[in-house]
Amino acid sequence: MFPDLIKIGDFTVHTYGVMVAIGMLVSFFVALHFAKKEGIQVKHAENLFFYTILGGIVGARIAYILEHPEEFHSFIDYIAFWKGGIDWFGAFIGGAIVLALLLFKYRYPVLKIADVAGISVVIGHAFGRIGCTCAGCCYGKPVPEDSPFKDIAITFPHHHDTAAPPGIPLYPTQPAEAIGNFLIFVVLFLAYRKKLFDGEIFGLYLVFYGLERFLLEFWRGVTPPIPGIGLTWNQIVALGMIFIGLGILAYGFIKLKKVKHETV
Repeated sequence: MFPDLIKIGDFTVHTYGVMVAIGMLVSFFVALHFAKKEGIQVKHAENLFFYTILGGIVGARIAYILEHPEEFHSFIDYIAFWKGGIDWFGAFIGGAIVLALLLFKYRYPVLKIADVAGISVVIGHAFGRIGCTCAGCCYGKPVPEDSPFKDIAITFPHHHDTAAPPGIPLYPTQPAEAIGNFLIFVVLFLAYRKKLFDGEIFGLYLVFYGLERFLLEFWRGVTPPIPGIGLTWNQIVALGMIFIGLGILAYGFIKLKKVKHETV
């Protein structure tokens, strides 16, 4: 909708890059806040955040390039992620791999770090999706003429930095995901106040975001379904997130129940 925030001659500040930067900053301060609550040293939290973000950026770009090789024609195209063109699940996987390696190397408390990661990631992701709305990436499918969603459809203008097809009413998947992520953050924030066991917040994040993304994929127009399955690879990953989240929650509640039984 507004791909260029500032444009002076050949100098352009893209709205997408600004919103991603804001999301990272908000995510960083949220992570520090909850890291302190978990008794994690600020220096350790900062190092984990920095290297995890780097892993996420690399993973996000690699995944997008693999999905959309036809969009890249020069070396600059491959590295210009600030113009849009990153894949969230690629970021999640890349960041998770780096974080797992760091946790293994330095023996940090895994589930405590995971809880901090879950609530800080979702708020940063929400701001990122606002950036997607401005840049036109991660766009939805065309809205049929007789659809009840036609009144809330997004029509992107003709612009060389807008990835979405111009002049066509599309499902508003980007703002819908942004709103959903903000709501998930509120739920996790409230749940954190009465956290029962380590891993609870991360488990809730995996379930809520996995469910949100699985449903939104039916209206997204970016990733085609896998032949013979009818689901996108993003939906497969989302289902994996849901099952892993449910497993973490089940493990936590069983362990909590066992501890309570032993203390009676």
